[in-house]
Amino acid sequence: MAKSKNKSIFFCRECGYESSKWQGQCPSCKEWDTFVEEPVIKASGGRTVVRGEAKEPSRLSEVRLEEETRIHTQIGELDRVLGGGIIVGSLVLVGGDPGIGKSTLLLQMCRNLVAKNCKVLYVSGEESVRQIKMRADRLGSFEQELLLLSETDLDIVADTIARLKPDVVIIDSIQTMYREEIGSAPGSVSQVRETTSTLLRLAKGMAISVFIVGHVTKEGVVAGPRVLEHMVDTVLYFEGDGGAAYRFLRSVKNRFGSTNEVGVFEMRGNGLAEVANPSEYMLQGKPENEPGSVVACSMEGTRPILVEVQALICQTNFNMPRRTAAGTDYNRVSLLMAVIEKRLGVRMCDMDAYINVAGGMRINEPALDLGIVTAILSCYRNQSLDSQTICFGEVGLVGEVRAVNMAEQRVLEAARLGFERCILPEVNRRQLELSQEQLNGLRLIGVNNVHELLEVM
Repeated sequence: MAKSKNKSIFFCRECGYESSKWQGQCPSCKEWDTFVEEPVIKASGGRTVVRGEAKEPSRLSEVRLEEETRIHTQIGELDRVLGGGIIVGSLVLVGGDPGIGKSTLLLQMCRNLVAKNCKVLYVSGEESVRQIKMRADRLGSFEQELLLLSETDLDIVADTIARLKPDVVIIDSIQTMYREEIGSAPGSVSQVRETTSTLLRLAKGMAISVFIVGHVTKEGVVAGPRVLEHMVDTVLYFEGDGGAAYRFLRSVKNRFGSTNEVGVFEMRGNGLAEVANPSEYMLQGKPENEPGSVVACSMEGTRPILVEVQALICQTNFNMPRRTAAGTDYNRVSLLMAVIEKRLGVRMCDMDAYINVAGGMRINEPALDLGIVTAILSCYRNQSLDSQTICFGEVGLVGEVRAVNMAEQRVLEAARLGFERCILPEVNRRQLELSQEQLNGLRLIGVNNVHELLEVM
């Protein structure tokens, strides 16, 4: 009798599209060179599928909403990003570069949860229980027992979860889990998708909150199929420069809260410490009255954060001038330099430009435009700006300074930190209704375009 030939199918890493043959471009997401080959595992024959009774659809008016049950982690910055705490029965994906502090943050969360008599199971496929114990000792003592399991077989993990019925489960990491029924290696498209699907059923069916750790690629996205991010309820990214002290936790997807919040942490010897007032930390060590250094204001969710924007402009020694942007969008910097050259007549085509947002934070908000333009002009003219001056606003292609949202919160944050002058769009200045007591001596200077900005400088 001839042996049955093993069949394979091709999956798109980005969207999970299936095809019987390899294709250069995915017909679904239009991405190139994303198909990978995976073996097909057929279900054993002879099984009878029993279908349940068909359910009647519910009327929208008859659906009753109940207040969501949340578990507070006692880490304010983490609760802020999650939308107020952990939703019971949710599946949360935490991604980040190696060594950035993902496991440390989750272990600190476990310590706080077990102190509240929550049953927590920590499953690690990368470390032994002794390694986890060593890391836990560096974070401090655990008042209650934390359940540890070092295992990569998903079937064993699922049986353990079903038997213990914990309140919270940590899976570190999703790329190490595998099922024997699937012939591909751990971390492949089939394994990651099947593993996440199993954990999702456990989370929803047993009302267990599950956190899964995901490795990221060199492009900064979670490794594996992109469909992984669509399956989970919340996607968190832990960012930061490995050599810097600050770490930033962002939410890029959250079915139970805002996706604009950011949590700020500082890496210390005994773990991660919350930074309740990021503005003061970001401005520590700022040079006084130096050309090319400007304080700008960015909004991260509902919280204003003051950052230092630095610019270095010098004559180029190459045929093509060099442009570098750290902490902000490179294309946006090139656009703003073109606006300066065209609208102000300042020659930028033969200048090297280096723009940096100090502190390791990455900001793509348009309100940073006025700070970048001011820093470039300050360095080019070798003219320092008063250290008690702050600015924010969006700059358009014709040189106009456009209004930005939440201007009142930005101004109040600048007043609270003792700044004396605030350069902002004239439209926002006219709309603000703040008393002198609220301004705390802060003088508002409205500008309509970059010409007026040059006069103010």
